[in-house]
Amino acid sequence: MTTIPWKRAIVVGASSGIGGAIARRLAAGGCQTALVARRASELNALRDALNGEAGIDVAFAYPHDVTDTEEVAALFARITQELGGLDLIVYASGLMPAVGPQEYSTEKDANMIEVNVTGAVAWLNEAASRFGKAKAGTIVGISSVAGERGRTTSPVYGATKAFLNTYLEALRNRIARHGVKVVTVKPGPVKTPMTQGLGKMPFMISVDEAADTILAAAAQGVDVVFVPGKWRLIMTIIRAIPSPIFRYLNI
Repeated sequence: MTTIPWKRAIVVGASSGIGGAIARRLAAGGCQTALVARRASELNALRDALNGEAGIDVAFAYPHDVTDTEEVAALFARITQELGGLDLIVYASGLMPAVGPQEYSTEKDANMIEVNVTGAVAWLNEAASRFGKAKAGTIVGISSVAGERGRTTSPVYGATKAFLNTYLEALRNRIARHGVKVVTVKPGPVKTPMTQGLGKMPFMISVDEAADTILAAAAQGVDVVFVPGKWRLIMTIIRAIPSPIFRYLNI
């Protein structure tokens, strides 16, 4: 993208991965960008780098652990006040720990639910309420193609993304009629710290390619975007496989 249509944005999960790449593009395009993530040192380093490149303050760091949902309402209000408004929110925080083929770890599963589900709801509920009243704004939720079927590799990770898909659709049905865009992003494998050590994955793309595709779709107000686009056809085929057959396939 060469033009960023938003003036003020929040990126939750901005310290690395897809969120970091999106934050870099927003700031480079002159968008006042609130960087939200748990790792304060990495967040501050990104803020300083972006402001140094721009020559002005365009990025602002707000250290926050998305599992601390009680903090969200006050922090959201503080950010929107300090930015002078809000046009875009991107929820890019995600957790996908390695899960063995015979591993059933409630601790890992609970952590994934806290980050991928509860954290997303806490932040996006605030945005939906604000944007619905303003009758304007864009919500972007980073889901995954893993939410399309119940796969054996990580049952709860896929389930959290299926939840996010349905939740974002529900938000869209509530507030799109009032002029708010709600974009569900379904990436395939993206080269990020989260996917390191997971072995060879099909159609792996860079975070830069993913960020460009996501922001272009968000600017157009696309409801659902697969990243890259070939995953739409692939997942259409995979969803059509009968469950008794699918359970024996290593996909």
